[in-house]
Amino acid sequence: MSPYVWKATVNGTAVELQTQPAQRLLTMLRDELGLTGTKVSCELGRCGACMVLMDGKLVNACLMMAYQSSGCVITTIEGLAGEELHPIQQAFLAEGGFQCGYCTPGMILAVKALLDDYASPTSRQIGEALAGNLCRCTGYGGILRAVQRCCRTTEAAD
Repeated sequence: MSPYVWKATVNGTAVELQTQPAQRLLTMLRDELGLTGTKVSCELGRCGACMVLMDGKLVNACLMMAYQSSGCVITTIEGLAGEELHPIQQAFLAEGGFQCGYCTPGMILAVKALLDDYASPTSRQIGEALAGNLCRCTGYGGILRAVQRCCRTTEAAD
């Protein structure tokens, strides 16, 4: 069987890997590219620890195969910040939006996707956006405060 060539833009950099078409995006990101901010947890798409943005949409990297993600623009938690932390990351720090931190990358990317769609999301929209991410430390209070801080910051900038 000839190798499959996966091509994508990951965190702003063009990447090309030889892999199998059914190789998981999660495995390629972590094992081939060393982007370990994308976490391995349930591997069934239920917990959100492996969330990444693919063409601006939130996806579970554990469910996405090479052939499905080839040609896409992928942003991991490592690609969110520039010279300084992204405002969402700053809000999570300021509001204690994490405990052990394992769910944090997926939560932050879920909030990014939410705020890209809604500058001032409702409580319902926030709940729906975070529904695919589990915090096993029950740190949702800090996470919700971080989202609210981001919304206030966005409103103040308008």
